[in-house]
Amino acid sequence: MHAEPLSRRLLAEGIGSVLLTATVVGSGVMAQRLSGGNAALALLTNTAATIAVLYTLIKLFGHISGAHFNPAVSVIAALRGRMSWRDTGVYTGVQVFGCCVGTLLAHLMFALPLWELSTHVRSGPAQWTSEGIATGGLLLVVIGHRRTEDAAWMVACWIGAAYWFTASTSFANPAITIARSLTNTFAGIRPLDAPGFIGAQLTGAIAALFIGRLLFPSAHIDASGESADRDRREALDV
Repeated sequence: MHAEPLSRRLLAEGIGSVLLTATVVGSGVMAQRLSGGNAALALLTNTAATIAVLYTLIKLFGHISGAHFNPAVSVIAALRGRMSWRDTGVYTGVQVFGCCVGTLLAHLMFALPLWELSTHVRSGPAQWTSEGIATGGLLLVVIGHRRTEDAAWMVACWIGAAYWFTASTSFANPAITIARSLTNTFAGIRPLDAPGFIGAQLTGAIAALFIGRLLFPSAHIDASGESADRDRREALDV
């Protein structure tokens, strides 16, 4: 489905994953330092930075790799037949590695220990439900958006909104979840809690795939048996 060589796509996914996670973690550190203990202000600042970087990275790398930066997005692409499972596997590996490097980069910029494990408790049915909804909504946006130019702002706006209406503050990404277990800062999650988040995220993504087939049938199959939106290469080509 992609015209670009796999090596170039992986480079785009890697750089994008590094920069996305560095922004999420780094803006969390900055927000916590400057907010004077005001958690709402810290979260608002963290949200604004995340929205801005998501929009920018999707616009920048979408035409190269599809700008997934998220194993859930890549897995759904494979299940829709828009990406080979081999490519999905290497995409996922690069995304996880890139996100972890992004955490280390944020620590380096803020003079924090490069390696630390989070003690931030995020567990329980409310948190898991939140992650399922956040990730499911994200995948519905990815599957259902009709115009290429809409992908960046729709994804960024969904994640920004989900920061506030979900109890988990919307990780919605297994790779970032793993990376955020490596920071004991505002954005962190205990390694013990990460598997529950990842399970909920993948469950939400699968649910979105089935819901998307009902809501957006033309995004899956056209009269010739091919994907109707197969030319959507510029951004989130899943």
